[in-house]
Amino acid sequence: MKLRKLELKDAPLMLEWMHDESVICDMRGDFKEKTLDDCIAFIGNAQKDKENIHLAIATDTDEYMGTVSLKNIDREEQCAEFAITVRKCAMGKGYSWYGMDEIIRQAFEKYGLAYVYWCVSTRNERAVKFYDKHNFHRTSNISAKIQTQYKDMNGLLWYKVQNAK
Repeated sequence: MKLRKLELKDAPLMLEWMHDESVICDMRGDFKEKTLDDCIAFIGNAQKDKENIHLAIATDTDEYMGTVSLKNIDREEQCAEFAITVRKCAMGKGYSWYGMDEIIRQAFEKYGLAYVYWCVSTRNERAVKFYDKHNFHRTSNISAKIQTQYKDMNGLLWYKVQNAK
C-alpha cells in the first residue's frame, strides 16, 4: 500500500465509488451526479490546490483504491480537516487504516500541523465503528470557526488527533 498523487488514470475508479450506493449512502456530498469529467477536473485541481491535499491510496501495483485528504488547511491555527473514502473492494482490507494513519503522520511530520479533526454523521455507522475501533477519540473541543462550516448539519460526531510533539 502507498499514498501518491492522484493521477488521471484514477478517474474511472474514483467515479466507481461515487456511483456505488453502498459507499456513498451516508456521505454528505451529491456524488451520484458526478461524471468522469468531474473526476478528471478534481484530479487536475488537486495538483495545484494549496488549501487541500488529496492523495490516492493505491495498491503495491499502483491501482487506485481510494482518496485521503487534508482539507481546509489553516496555517494560522495549524490544523486541517481529515477526509477519506475507499472503493467497496478496498473495504475491510486495511486501505482505510493505512491511508488514515499515513495522512495523519504526514500532517504532523511533513506539514507541521498541530492537530487534525473531522466529523461524521451518526447515521454513518460504518465510519463511526471504524474510528472507534481504531481508538480515535470523540471530542467537543472543536473551534467555533471550524464548526461554522457545519452549522446546518445535525447529528455529527467530532474527532480530533493532536500532534504529540
